[in-house]
Order: sequence, then structure tokens, then C-alpha cells
Amino acid sequence: MTYTLTGKNPFVVSGGSFIFLNQLKYRALVLFDRQYSEAQPIGNRDFTVQHQSEALPMKSFHTITAFLLLTLIFLPLHHASAEDGYRLWLRYEPIANTAYHETVTQLTRELHFPGDSPTLTAARDELRRGLSGLLGESLSDTEAITTDGTLIAGTPSTSEIIAGLNLKPELTGLGPEGFLIKQTPVKGHDCTIIVANTEIGVLYGVFHFLKLLQTRQAIPGVSFTSKPKIDLRLLNHWDNLDRTVERGYAGFSIWDWHTLPEYTRTRYTDYARANASIGINGTVLTNVNANADVLTTRYLKKVAALADLFRPYGIQVYLTARFSAPVEIGGLETADPLEPAVVDWWKEKVDEIYEYIPDFGGFLVKANSEGQPGPQDYDRSHAVGANMLAHALAPHDGVVMWRAFVYSNEVPEDRAKQAYNEFTPLDGKFLDNVLVQVKNGPIDFQPREPFHPLFGSMPETPLMMEFQITQEYLGQGTHLVYLAPLYKEALYSDTYARGKGSYVANVVDGSLENHDISGIAGVSNIGNTRNWTSHPFAQANWYAYGRLAWDHGLSSAKIADEWIRMTFTNDTSFIHPTKDMMLASREITVNYMTPLGLHHIMGWGHHYGPAPWIHEGRADWTSVYYHRADTGGIGFDRTASGSDAVSQYYPPVEKKFADLETCPEKYLLWFHHLPWDYRTNSGRSLWNELVHRYYQGADSVDWMQRTWKSLHGKIDSERFERVSELLQIQEQEAEWWRNACLLYFQTYSREQIPAQFKQPDRSLRYYQKLEFPYAPGH
Repeated sequence: MTYTLTGKNPFVVSGGSFIFLNQLKYRALVLFDRQYSEAQPIGNRDFTVQHQSEALPMKSFHTITAFLLLTLIFLPLHHASAEDGYRLWLRYEPIANTAYHETVTQLTRELHFPGDSPTLTAARDELRRGLSGLLGESLSDTEAITTDGTLIAGTPSTSEIIAGLNLKPELTGLGPEGFLIKQTPVKGHDCTIIVANTEIGVLYGVFHFLKLLQTRQAIPGVSFTSKPKIDLRLLNHWDNLDRTVERGYAGFSIWDWHTLPEYTRTRYTDYARANASIGINGTVLTNVNANADVLTTRYLKKVAALADLFRPYGIQVYLTARFSAPVEIGGLETADPLEPAVVDWWKEKVDEIYEYIPDFGGFLVKANSEGQPGPQDYDRSHAVGANMLAHALAPHDGVVMWRAFVYSNEVPEDRAKQAYNEFTPLDGKFLDNVLVQVKNGPIDFQPREPFHPLFGSMPETPLMMEFQITQEYLGQGTHLVYLAPLYKEALYSDTYARGKGSYVANVVDGSLENHDISGIAGVSNIGNTRNWTSHPFAQANWYAYGRLAWDHGLSSAKIADEWIRMTFTNDTSFIHPTKDMMLASREITVNYMTPLGLHHIMGWGHHYGPAPWIHEGRADWTSVYYHRADTGGIGFDRTASGSDAVSQYYPPVEKKFADLETCPEKYLLWFHHLPWDYRTNSGRSLWNELVHRYYQGADSVDWMQRTWKSLHGKIDSERFERVSELLQIQEQEAEWWRNACLLYFQTYSREQIPAQFKQPDRSLRYYQKLEFPYAPGH
């Protein structure tokens, strides 16, 4: 196999020998740290080495060479093809089912795929890669259709054969990114076609066709069309220029700014392939807590190199714009958006960006939030600041994505209300190329939140959804939590903005208010770890986000089924229990972390683990601000008798949340402060219900462990053992959450944990004294 070796343990090649500088205990064909290496097997068993160390003395050279030769002779070679998760859901493993293999073989005898543009080349290469892996043989090309089983791909403008099929009625409604997959007679032969209006549509169609094969779907008689429901489908990388990642739990940033633009890794192309395969068409490369340096010429050259790699895959590059950039890198004395010199500076900077990146997507901006600079520093509104940037981008068809995540500890208002209060008066004041980007809930990516009241409340402004794929508040890098149910819960909450059925999803996709542009963003969980996301199951959240960004109507179960089949196996004895575990995992996690509407009770700063006792410092960054536990009860009163946050929702929603008879229990303590002896739906007191939920959640992780253990031998040992180890950690941390929270709340409830439950074996003081100075991502 051909390996490209990179990473923290470099080699030297001399005369065909390898010198491994350290960690000589590793087997010969895995002489690098797989967790952080970016090596990828490609072909035969040669090696290409891209990083070299300092030369060793000749004596050391011969000693280590001899050691490695012995290693190569006596150690087994099975690690060369170990499953380490690098291939994600694009594994293209051979079809073992003989009947299905023969069916696919008969449908793909020859390939008619003309055109040599970068996008068509990428699509054709992917099709060949996929079919070669699935069928074990390569397709022959044909210019004419002379046999049944010819696979035809392209657009009416790239293929005369496709142009002659009279597909205009079927293609008209597919737009620039949709595609058609269909079995149809062509020149008297039964053929399968992958057709779109544009080359990017063809690429998406190719990935979908391969997915059908990977998941063993029936192909004969297929007639399928698909197009995205949302226009801009972006990843937001919170990656810093020093390669640290804010809220990143999968190593360092995948963007190696030091070696760009000269050196572009294969990993960047594989990143583009993975995103294109699920319909993601944009990436914001840098952290919302922006560094203005990324807008300097030396960095723009580096960004341009990435944009060139991503372009064939339909992925536009975006950058975060630090509002104070004119001062920090432009030499101006002000960043006032109404100052002519500032307006001119941004116009010139945007023009420069488009010289390097002709299809640059635009800016993502975090302003006047958590210490970030913004237009309010100059007594200007968010609309004035956003419009200044939008004016500069408009001639190039660029957009501004202005985040609505704003709140201030100097404002006495409930933090959950502040974004609504600040942005609704600005509805209709933003330019057409501005989207306001709103988190799914009104606080901050909590394990469970009600939907943000801004959705449906700014009908003249396109609102983007912002989800978090990285698990900042959901176990970070160690917990198995499948997030599709969380995304679906938010997307299919009913705003009642235009009556019943006015779902958040319809606000986001623009259909509710007839917007010309729509968008969705997911905060990335990708790092430079070998398997991209550290936890193998975290890959499912990247996948699920992309699939729902394309079609929010898909079910969590369908997406999980696809991902399991493509990532692990089509063995139903593995699929069914694994899917059950995934679909239950989010509710399990909510139960052992924040049941009944509790929220924001995690550790301060690093957000790792429970800390409901946090009370010092800025009030809206503490835990006690949110749970408000006292001897009288627990919960945040957001009804008319409290902060009145319920009034920000449309009347049917307001009434439902405000009334204890109709408020869903999952939001009970989000909207109500209730006495400890309040009777819940189960008949238990509020205290006993909290105890029950916390124990149920922690005990359910044991069920997840047992479920996973029963699947031993059904997939590769490397990923199986990795998940097994992480589930052990999750079980320990679920018990930690349960014990720490209940012991703390017990000081107010003055109730006992019922005897039938295993009693905590540590004191509250023990949990309060724990420290985590090395917690990643903060």
C-alpha cells in the first residue's frame, strides 16, 4: 500500500531504509501515531514520506535500520489495512452479497461520462473509486451506447446523449444543485442515468448513487430526484490561526497554516469529498472569536489554496471578519461603520479577497458579544454594521452572516430574552445579502432547549439556523450522543408564526416567509485526529447535520441507518441494536446531565462536567443564575410572574409553556420555579422525579455498554475497542454527573435519595474540589 506519512513522529528515508526517531515499539507498518497522523493508504505497499527529521549519526542510522528490518521480517502485516475511521462513511467496501453484486455489475457494465472540468473529473474519479471498491473491478469507458447496463452521467450541456433524452421537464424543478437518478431506455438499451442541470448537481448525484449501493438499496427501476431545501449549508470551524480549536475535542485544527499555500494535504481533498457527499457547500475556516490577521494578504494566499482545492466539490470558502480589523491591521484610528475611511477600507479589502478567491462566499461576524468588538462600540446598530460589510460584498455576490448570539451581563434582563429584544426591532433593516444566524435555543447549545423565539419573529429577515456539532455541552470528546434527534426537535418545533404548522424548519429554509436566500450552519467537530472526530460515533453527527441541511424532512432513524451501513456494516444484527443505542443516546444524556429543563449547570470555562454550585463571577456565566435552587424549589420562572420570556413566543406557544398543565415536562424547569414536592406526571414529587431521571440516565449508559459488548466480532476490532473504552468513560462520567448534581440539589431539597438507588460513594465536597486545568477546547 502507498502511504503518505505525516504527523508528530517523522521518518528519514535513505537507501530504501526507514529511520523512526522514537516510539520504536510500534509495528513496522504502523510506525506513526495513528491518532494524529494524516497518512492514508492508496495503492501498493510503498511509502511516500513527506516530513523529514534531522539526520542521525551513521551509527544510530545502522542500529535503527537493523531494528526495523527485523521488525519488518517478524511482525505481521495486518495493521496495514486496519480500520481507523479515516475513510468515514466513504469506505466502499466490497459487496459480499452475491446476488446484489451481480445485479449492480449488470447495471454498470460501461461508463459514459464525458467532460474534463475539475468538477466532472472529481465526480468521475469518485464514481470509479466507489464502484471499484464495491465491485472489485474497473468500468470501461464508452462514447456510444451499445449495451444494456451503461451508466450515463453528466448534464445536457456536457453530453449530447443526455441532451437528446428530453429530460427538461424533470430537470426544470431541480435548480442548480439537484439531480436525477433514473433507469431509462437510451438508444434501445436499458441504462442508468445520473443527470443534473449543473456539474455540481452531477457530483451530488454520483455520491447519492454510491450511497444507494453502499446501503444495498434496490436499483432496478429506480427513478429518484433530489434537491436541497436550504441554499447555504455550512460548517463553521472555530479554528484559531495557532491551530488550537475553541470547543474542539479532536486534536488541533486541520488547517496547517504554516505549510500553506505550497503544501496542500490529501486530507484537505478528502475533507471536501466528505462534505460534498452529504451536500455541505460552504466552510467558514476560522473562529467566530476572530483574529484579524486572516484578512491580511499573506493569509489570503493560504486561504486561496484551500479554496482552489474545494471549488471542484462545490464548497465555497468563508471567513470570520473581526469588526475592529480596520484598526488592527488597517492602521485606521476607528472602525466606525459610518466613517467613510472605514467603509473604503472594507471595500478595498473585499476587492482584494475576490482577487485571490473569485468565488469567496462572504463573512461570518460575531460582534458585541462576549467581549468581541462591534458597531455598538460606536453607538451604531447591528444592522448598520452588517450593512456596511454587505455593501462591500454585494458587487461580488457575497453574503454577511451576522450572529444573533448577543447578551450582556450589564443588562438585568433574563439572558434568554436579550437576543430577541435586540434583534426584532431591526427586522427589515438589513440588506438583502445579510442573514442573521441564530442558535437553535436562546441560551447556548444546551443538551435541551426550547427553540429560539427569534424564529418566526423576524419575517423580513432571512434567519440561519446555527447548530453545534461539536459536543461542547454533551460529553465533549468522550460521550456517544447522536445529535440528529436534537436537530429534528428544534427544526420541527412549531412557531405558530403563520398559524399551526409554521415550523422552525420552514423559517430556516425560507419557505414560510418567501425569502430568496436561506442558510444553516453547524459548528464543526473536526480536528486533525486520524479519524477526524476522535469519537467514532461523533462522525455520525457530522453526517447527520449534512443530511438534514440538505433535507430536514429525513428521519433520525433513516440517517442513522445510512451512516451505520456506510461506516460499519450492512449486517442487520449489528445495525438494529446500534441504531437503537444511537436513537436513545441523546435522551439518556439529557437525563444524566440536565433533566426536566435544567440547563447551564456545567463546569465554568471549560464546560466539562457538572458544577451546579458555580456562583462567583459574572452572574450569567454561573450555574445558580439558571437553576435558582433554594429551599423552596428549583427552576427559572420565565412566566409572567418571572422574567416573562414566554411572551416572546407566539400566543399558542406562550400559553403552552406558561401553563403547568400543558408545559412539556422536558421544559418544566426551564420555564417554571417549582417546589420540591410538586407532583410530576409520574406521580412522583419533583425531587424524586429528578432522582429518578438522573439514575435512569446513568443506568442507561450501562445498557449502552452491554449492547455494544454484544456486538463483538461483527466489526473490526480497532474501532470496536475504541468505542468500548469510551463507553466505559461515559459510564463513569454519567455517574459523576448524577452524584454531583443530586448531592448539591439535596442541600436545598433536604430530601433523601430513596434507598432503592445506589447511594453516592463520594461527598459533595469531593466533587466541588475537582479541577480540570487540561480540559481541551477552551
